[in-house]
Amino acid sequence: MISPGDTFDYERATFFMRQALREAEQAFEEKEVPVGAVVVKEGFVVGRGHNQMERLGDPTAHAEIVAIGAAAGHFESWRLLGATLYCTIEPCIMCAGAAVMARVDRIVYGAADPKFGGCDSIFRIPTDPRLNHRVQIVSGVLADEAAALMRRFFATRRTQQANG
Repeated sequence: MISPGDTFDYERATFFMRQALREAEQAFEEKEVPVGAVVVKEGFVVGRGHNQMERLGDPTAHAEIVAIGAAAGHFESWRLLGATLYCTIEPCIMCAGAAVMARVDRIVYGAADPKFGGCDSIFRIPTDPRLNHRVQIVSGVLADEAAALMRRFFATRRTQQANG
C-alpha cells in the first residue's frame, strides 16, 4: 500500500502496465495463461516476461519469474533495489516471494487473484514484517483490462474443450 507522503504516478504506472498487458497478450497467443510482467528501474524496462509454463514444461515459468530473471541478467545481480515489478495479475506466493528475494521496491499489479494471490488476496508475503525485506504494493492499475483478458482466455479454452 502507498504510505502517506509517498508519491505514486498513476499515469506512469499505466504506461508500464500496458507493456505488461502486451506481454500477457503474447502469452494468450501462445495458449498460455495470459499473465505479463515487466521490471522497471529508473524509468526503463530492464526485464519482461509472460507465462511460459506450457511451452517450457516448467511450473516456475511464471511471467514475474521470467521478468525478474531477465532484469537480474541485465544487471548481472540478483539484487533489484530501486526496481518496480508491474504484473497484470496479483503475483502468486512463489512470485511474491521471488520479488522479496530480489529486493524489488514495489509491485504494481492489475487484477486481484482470489485463488492464488500472494500479495493481498490470500497471503501478504511482500509486506510480512517477519521477512527482512518488504515490498510496497499497489493494486488495481488497469485491473479491468487484465481481468477481461483472463476471462476471454478461459472462455476460449472452455469453448475449445467443449468442441473437442
